[in-house]
Amino acid sequence: MRGGQSLAEALESCLAEWSERTGIAVETWALPATDVPSGVSSCVMATLREALSNVERHSRARTVSIAVTVGKSGLRMTVSDDGQGFIASGPGGGIARMRAAFAEAGGACRSTACSARAPRCPAWCRRRAPDRPARTGRRPR
Repeated sequence: MRGGQSLAEALESCLAEWSERTGIAVETWALPATDVPSGVSSCVMATLREALSNVERHSRARTVSIAVTVGKSGLRMTVSDDGQGFIASGPGGGIARMRAAFAEAGGACRSTACSARAPRCPAWCRRRAPDRPARTGRRPR
């Protein structure tokens, strides 16, 4: 990450700046205890920025919740908020960009509405980004 920051530090900084600017509270459920390759970190940061932008522009949320964990099978990230839900009629440009970022890292990202008032954006990728283009939509084994 830039300036020698770990992914967790970069996430904390981004979330703090965003919350201060927007007035939307951030609940951090989990941040990675270990670092990941720069390609994966870049994918996570790009996806997080886009997800936060969507929350700010569309959700009318008061709180956004973030969890980013790293395990043997890879990295998982979930962004959810308490704002208004949405009708998943098809991905907009922001969702397409989030999916593309995780696909580049060998993973997948989807945007769902758990209920009318609980939008969620779960994503995952392998711990190491692949050397070749990834097949999206499949979880690592």
